[in-house]
Amino acid sequence: MMFLPSKKDLKTALEVFAVFQWPLSVFLIVITVIFVNLYLVVFTSYWPVTVLILTWLAYDWKTPERGGRRVTSVRNWRLWKHYCDYFPLRLLKTHDISPSDNYILVCHPHGVLSHSWFGQFATNGLCFSKIFPGITPYVLTLGAFFWVPLLRDYVMSSGTCSVSQSSMDFLLTHRGTGNMLIVVVGGLAECKYSLPGSTTLVLKNRTGFVRMALRHGVPLIPAYAFGEADLYSQHIFTPGGLVNRFQKWFQSMVHIYPCAFYGRGFTENSWGLLPYAQPVTTIVGKPLPLPKIENPSQETVAKYHALYTDALRKLFDQHKTKFGISETQELVIV
Repeated sequence: MMFLPSKKDLKTALEVFAVFQWPLSVFLIVITVIFVNLYLVVFTSYWPVTVLILTWLAYDWKTPERGGRRVTSVRNWRLWKHYCDYFPLRLLKTHDISPSDNYILVCHPHGVLSHSWFGQFATNGLCFSKIFPGITPYVLTLGAFFWVPLLRDYVMSSGTCSVSQSSMDFLLTHRGTGNMLIVVVGGLAECKYSLPGSTTLVLKNRTGFVRMALRHGVPLIPAYAFGEADLYSQHIFTPGGLVNRFQKWFQSMVHIYPCAFYGRGFTENSWGLLPYAQPVTTIVGKPLPLPKIENPSQETVAKYHALYTDALRKLFDQHKTKFGISETQELVIV
């Protein structure tokens, strides 16, 4: 009896598994699909199976840009509750959101792996439907997640869609009202700033979300996840050194910064790639109404981008001291 794990140990193990299985599932699905199909084509006579899979992929290619294939039962898996409890994650709103409109929720910061945005909006682990009744969230992500069979279906089951312009146009015009598009505008370029204590955001030249909101006349909602940047540490290479030059070259080529991040292992005080078990609280601000302008000028976009940035700074300043950030520390916009 003395060797039986306690309820607390079992709960911790379930939480670690819930967080670990998500990137592991992505990796295993990609590897399995690639190698199984290579095997079928090269070593067996079942190559028509691969042809059928590719034919279906071509036929279904536009689905991530047409609202995806949400599976409510997948979003409601008990597993996601353990995922959210690992940190834990919290989702707080400052204002009620009416289901009579559509919205673009703009999320900051991206973090290394966007754990908070996934747990809060791509699952129902925090009972999103109770916090925002009548609102349907659509997490928007890179199109690369939809290139691989099976993986694309797993990703779409969470309500995730492509972040392309045609995808956003479709969701804002063909799905009625009550839709909330979740956009993490800093993207992978923001990973390099995801360090404990950092409040640096990639936003200065990110204006596409403002233009999209103006074209459809939908409000922008600022959201800030306090603690997301603290989930991993990074090894900072010597400025101007070989590795640092490679990082900058790679970023200039593909707009992705290859950071050397690390967190904890399977035990609490070990080193590994699991995120630190630190609380992350997302504050969802007040909707910022925008007029409908089908072809907004650059000056108009810049005007409303500035208004959005001001609203985000105000949201951050109102809540920062509650989460251990000093009164004098400000958002740094790059």
